[in-house]
Amino acid sequence: MRGNDQQAYDRGTSLFSPDGRIYQVEYAREAVSRGAPSVGIRTAEGIVLAAMSRTSSPLMEAESIEKLHKLDDHVATASAGHVADARKLIDLARQQTQVNQLRYGEPVGIETLTKHVTDHIQENTQLGGTRPYGAALLIGGIENGEPRLFGADPSGTPHEWKATVIGDGREEIQSTLEENWTDSLSLEDGIELAVTALGEYADDLTAADLSIATITEADGYRVVSEGDITDVVPDLPADADAVADEEDDEPADDDEPADDE
Repeated sequence: MRGNDQQAYDRGTSLFSPDGRIYQVEYAREAVSRGAPSVGIRTAEGIVLAAMSRTSSPLMEAESIEKLHKLDDHVATASAGHVADARKLIDLARQQTQVNQLRYGEPVGIETLTKHVTDHIQENTQLGGTRPYGAALLIGGIENGEPRLFGADPSGTPHEWKATVIGDGREEIQSTLEENWTDSLSLEDGIELAVTALGEYADDLTAADLSIATITEADGYRVVSEGDITDVVPDLPADADAVADEEDDEPADDDEPADDE
């Protein structure tokens, strides 16, 4: 009988279990944790958003994997989890930025935008016939000349961060961010820290595996090219072929040429 009761709470999207949990929200968080990681870092000059965008097949076009999205000239988002769910939330956020511009004649505040999105997310945890969004967002941008960074998870809870990660490998990546983040980080330092943190998730990380964007007051939203990434982090290979070449160049354990064996 206890098992049947457990299944009833498990299936209900808007029911609390006796210990105060909503299982469907926890399942949505698990969906996020299985997605490739995305990192957000607040620096003294602006916001850095970085995401893993590695293809699952050599036949897949890397450009079709979108993890970073411009919402307006001063604000952008990074996603993790179910791509289709994230797209719906991104469309909602873009619509709100335009509504705010038309209604008030000014760019939407980063906190205001985040709370609008998280209010919508939270509604799906208490309405019948719906399910929680299986996606999380990092929303970062410039508000009144100051960089601000927020996270939105499937429960609809907004938190402001100095640096954070969503997706797989959270424990290792967040630990790296906590150890290396400082108030005085420059934009280039932020890019380097993002690459270093994501390197904790993938040892064979290359510039081609990354999508990085910055948001500053002077330049607004700007995508960082692969060439610019390797300029900031010279030790980072440009692509997988470079990693393979480095491995081929490594000497054998006995330091003798293979042809002499």
